[in-house]
Amino acid sequence: MLLIPILGDQLTLELASLRGVDKSETRLLLMEVMEEATYVRHHKAKIVLILSAMRHFAEELRGEGWQVDYIRLDDPDNSGSFTGEVGRALARHGADAIRIVGAGEWRVQKAIEGWADRFGVPIEIVPDDRFICPLTDFFAWAASRRELVMESFYRQQRRRTGLLMEADDTPTGGQWNFDKDNRAPPPKGRPLREPQRFPPDDITREVIALVEGRFSHHFGTLDSFALPVSASEARELLADFITERLPRFGTYQDAMLEGVDFLYHSRLSTSLNCGLLTAIEVCEATEAAYRRGEVPLNAAEGFIRQMIGWREYIRGMYWLEMPGLSGVNYFANQRDLPDFYWTGQTDMACCADSVRNTRDNAYAHHIQRLMVLGNFAMLAGIDPAQVADWYLVVYADAYEWVEHPNVLGMSQYADGGRLGTKPYAGSGAYINKMSNYCKGCRFDVKKRVGEDACPFNALYWDFLDRNEKKLRANRRMWQPYATWDRFGEDTKADVRAQAKRFLDSLEGAAPGWARATGQEPAPL
Repeated sequence: MLLIPILGDQLTLELASLRGVDKSETRLLLMEVMEEATYVRHHKAKIVLILSAMRHFAEELRGEGWQVDYIRLDDPDNSGSFTGEVGRALARHGADAIRIVGAGEWRVQKAIEGWADRFGVPIEIVPDDRFICPLTDFFAWAASRRELVMESFYRQQRRRTGLLMEADDTPTGGQWNFDKDNRAPPPKGRPLREPQRFPPDDITREVIALVEGRFSHHFGTLDSFALPVSASEARELLADFITERLPRFGTYQDAMLEGVDFLYHSRLSTSLNCGLLTAIEVCEATEAAYRRGEVPLNAAEGFIRQMIGWREYIRGMYWLEMPGLSGVNYFANQRDLPDFYWTGQTDMACCADSVRNTRDNAYAHHIQRLMVLGNFAMLAGIDPAQVADWYLVVYADAYEWVEHPNVLGMSQYADGGRLGTKPYAGSGAYINKMSNYCKGCRFDVKKRVGEDACPFNALYWDFLDRNEKKLRANRRMWQPYATWDRFGEDTKADVRAQAKRFLDSLEGAAPGWARATGQEPAPL
């Protein structure tokens, strides 16, 4: 008998481990285990999403004729770990071999690699070919370059897939990247239809009750849970995005509007990252819409670049850099994560709204994550390990393979530039340009110093000042340092003092590091 464990982020019928096996001689094992729900205190909506999607997928597998052994979180004999449940299943079914697709996270992969010795049965670990670029190919690409710039990888991916390519091997539209067309500030007078929602069915309602009962102390609310939990629902959301949001996604992908939680973004990342959709089907649908004349090229290219460029690049960088990536701290930042990351109780309108969206939806789009919450954490000198844990806790699409490089590399520059060519640091001016947050904020975005000065402004210049030895030689940082050099000494002293006063006001805030402290976040 062959045992095929399926993890909670591998929920697809096309999973490589299912190919070429005799269903009558195979048992599929799906496991809800406490260890995975609590290694960080995940947002309640994230736990509901994964458990409900697993239960729906088990029903889909049974409908396809598979014999499924499903272990629920509340099963009385549940061991609480993947390893414990695999051991019980081997004995229960008399299985003499294991086949499994490689895990998406380092710690889980290390556990899987120990199963052969632990259980005394052969194990076949199959590469995860839901991703477009095999890891061996990514490692070869990385080994051939001095700088691991995503753009060159992306162009290789375009050629590999043929997406938005012409017959003469040139990119559609004559250029590879239309990012310069994708930086418009928020639109005016263009009301948005609410994105498609998926009200909980009986399975999801049962999971919600379980999570509210067992994880009531976790961050977030389930009041508005409406994420897709099956492949059919995920494809409905994809179709809705292509029709309703993709045409303006490119132009406004970096824009932020207070209280408008999704704008033109897809919300497909939760479905992609747990397996309900594949990147290639999303990209093919996007290209088809462009070829039909339904979306502009800058929107189609920008979205495909996120799928086959950035997403695949991030995954490759995770496996290239682990396990060392977990401990990087280039700026030696030690400050605790402020409590407002959990409570949303701050006068900074951009941060308050981004945390509110995060609490309500287990979601915030990439600019809220990068240039509001991530930017603040880096400028304020927050310990990057605490920042990374927070992102892993609060977002429903967060798995370590995607969060570690994005947060520790891109957002916090904690790897010293291994992934990004410069820190993504910005003052209040950037947030003011790309949002309407500053209009209603009690802080004045045009001021650097004073009681009502926007905290981002002094923090930005103080960040450059205290990290000058590490950043001034960066060729992409010459302009901000040239500006800093033009400040008079009195101005510089005022900026340093303003930053210190604000940072001192953060001292004593309850550390929000869920893994280390076990503290319960306060309600928003």
